[in-house]
Formats: sequence, structure tokens, C-alpha cells
Amino acid sequence: MVDHHTGRLVWAAPGRDSKTVLAFFDALGQERCKQLELISADMAAWIAAPITERAPQAERRVDPFHVVMLATGALDQVRREVWNDARRQGNMQLARDLKGARFAVWKNPENLTDRQRSKMSMIQKTNARLYRAYLLKEQLRQNLPRWLRPGREAPGRLAGVGPTIQAAVVREARPHDHRAARRDPRRDQHGLSNARIEQINTQIRLIARRAFGFRSPAPLIALAMLKLAGPCPPVPQ
Repeated sequence: MVDHHTGRLVWAAPGRDSKTVLAFFDALGQERCKQLELISADMAAWIAAPITERAPQAERRVDPFHVVMLATGALDQVRREVWNDARRQGNMQLARDLKGARFAVWKNPENLTDRQRSKMSMIQKTNARLYRAYLLKEQLRQNLPRWLRPGREAPGRLAGVGPTIQAAVVREARPHDHRAARRDPRRDQHGLSNARIEQINTQIRLIARRAFGFRSPAPLIALAMLKLAGPCPPVPQ
């Protein structure tokens, strides 16, 4: 857990599940939980559920990066469905082409090789469904930071695309705020994202690499707190 105001690591514990997150809220206490206004996190359900339970008043902010990751996963699901349809219909040439297009549809257009551009041109001409899913992913990637600004809505043409992109992405692109009518507009100036937490995670991984690993989580947590938590972290007994 990282304080967005100071940039310091404030709490860490072994585990990657809801019980671990709930342990933090238990340590924070009910009164301080009620004071939380903005929380950034990725979109894992094991994080979202404890936040909803212990700090329902807080807005949860997500990163465009993680939203686009979901879009890319949804796009690849469409590619697999189209590939399976081609195989069932005995169109093995199309199935081979689609299997080879996996990395082409994942990449940003500016990073495509000449061969991958040819793949995308083939998809545009022969498979409208997959190409539309690709365009939706790109539209989301390029415009999401602007769409997530307060008061902005994703364009209507992004709605109604069923299992391709919307079901996996649009619902999560903007966290639901049941107190929107009472929200202080000054809070929207924070520009909060999960980037600070990702930066702390990178530093913790570097600590582990320099130590050539640890036999248990406790020494790693102690070193992380010593380096990243401020001048006086608690010292393990």
C-alpha cells in the first residue's frame, strides 16, 4: 500500500488475495477507512471487493494501461473464436492466416513489421468482425486518457459491440461512483492513477534482484519498508 501524497510505501504483507487487502483495512481502522476518498488499483476482483466492503465511499481509479490490456485480451478472444469458426468450416488457409496474425493484432500500428502490415491488410479485406474488434481496441488505446477525464463520455459507437470489446472493457473504464451528484469537483484535479504503485513495485523487484532472492517474504518486506517507507519503519524482532 502506497500513500499517493508522499509516495511512500506504508504497508506490505505476504499474500495476493482478498484476505490480505482486508488485513490492511483492519490495520487502518474503521474511522480512517471512512476518510478515504480516492484509491488507485488494478482491476483484480480480489482488490475491488475489499474496497467496496470497507471503503464504499471511495472512488477507485484505474490506469488506461490496464484497461487497454483487457481490450487486447478481448480482441484475442475474438481472434480465437474466428479461428475456431474457420477450422469448423474446413477453411484451413484462413485458420492458418489468423493463427499467424496473433501478434499483429496485439501490436500498435506504428510498431508493425511489413509482414504484419500485410496480415492486417488481409484481415481488413477478409474478416470484418476481427478487424472491427482491432479498430475498437485501437480507438480505446488512443482515446482512453481523454475519455476518462471528468465529464467526458466514450462515444456511442463504442457501445453495443457485445462480446468483442465492451463487455470486457467499457464497464471498467470508468469506476462507478454512486455519489457522483455530491462529488467535490476539486477531487477530479488529482489525476490519480496506479502509476506510483507500479513504480514502487519495480523498486521492490530491484531489491529482490540485488539480494539474489529471499527465503521468506519477511526480509524482503523489511528491506522494502527500510528503503521506501520513510526514515523510521518498524524493525522486525
